[in-house]
Amino acid sequence: MTVPLVMSTFLDEESTRKALAGFIAGTDHLSMGARCRAFEEAFARYQGRRHSLLFNSGGSANLALLQALKNLERLKGGDDVGFSAVTWSTNVMPVIQMAMNPVPLDCSRRTLNTGSKELADALDEGALAAVFLTNALGFSGDIEALAEICRSRGILLLEDNCESLGSERKGVKLGNFGLASTFSFYVSHHISTIEGGMVCTDDDELASMLRLVRANGWDRNLDEAERAKLRKRHDVTDLDGRYTFYDLGFNLRPTEITGFLGLRQLEPLPASVRRRQANYERIAKAVAANDDFLPLDREGLSVLSAFAMPFVCRDETLRARYAARFEAAGVEIRPLIAGNIQKQPFYVRYVRCRRALPEADFLHRCAFYCGNHPDYDESQLSLLEGCIGGDAS
Repeated sequence: MTVPLVMSTFLDEESTRKALAGFIAGTDHLSMGARCRAFEEAFARYQGRRHSLLFNSGGSANLALLQALKNLERLKGGDDVGFSAVTWSTNVMPVIQMAMNPVPLDCSRRTLNTGSKELADALDEGALAAVFLTNALGFSGDIEALAEICRSRGILLLEDNCESLGSERKGVKLGNFGLASTFSFYVSHHISTIEGGMVCTDDDELASMLRLVRANGWDRNLDEAERAKLRKRHDVTDLDGRYTFYDLGFNLRPTEITGFLGLRQLEPLPASVRRRQANYERIAKAVAANDDFLPLDREGLSVLSAFAMPFVCRDETLRARYAARFEAAGVEIRPLIAGNIQKQPFYVRYVRCRRALPEADFLHRCAFYCGNHPDYDESQLSLLEGCIGGDAS
């Protein structure tokens, strides 16, 4: 492919690979330890959150977050949980796996996201215990208004921010509007630890429970005071406490390789975000000059850490024509995330709730995206402009 979806495994690829080889050769400890803790602390500072908890994938971060909230009895089986309908499977599957009821929320073709209107429409049909919002592709709807609805109605707001690391709305980083947010560091994301994910929160109790959930319900990753309090509550000796399991959990722990890579990838991240935004703004000008496409609404986004280059065509015939043009030019493309998730086979099998989602259906039929890598060169960006220019008739 001339313009691939994924250019490389890492930011600063060559130096990172060399450093990783040296780290593996020189360390005597590869299971979760000091490097992971250092990455958690650095990521919390970057994101502006009190706690960051590192996991072995973004999907694991989502699963652990819902299990932790269930353990704390802030959510329970049978609760209705709203979610952005244009999303990825790991935003919905944990809701099903926790025996909760997913309720899809429509996503605007102008923002790619669920906003306050879409949430209000769903609430007219019934109450929600939580909303698990996907901040899609670096963009957002009017998330501050949506968050206010959640606050006023006692609804837990969770953000899947896996595609929007570094984006800001009115000076506030996406991922900082709700109780907690999740991130992915898979190879195609803003930073890569090969596999890896994070949960960020300011809630001390939730952070402690997430540490338990991550490690099979053990207390070994809690701080000393938390550990002593838990053992006293359950009348467990220090000897027995080393192998006591206090609540439901999984083995979702990362390795020191994850922590090492995460620390290195944070360094070039700000420059990478700026380049992604510049790339997007250049391509967006070409989109705006072609009436075959709908321009996206970026109002309120003070920083756009564009995960990809999304293209919303005016109809599905145009989508097919432009998709063929991009692919013929050597540009790798894909559907917009997973489209309307209600159409996915797992959803049809396991979920009862179906809602009319005209905007998500439109995006499913009429949108696609290509990559947006900070290392795209002039020839690649010019090729993208050429694919957009003119009409596809």
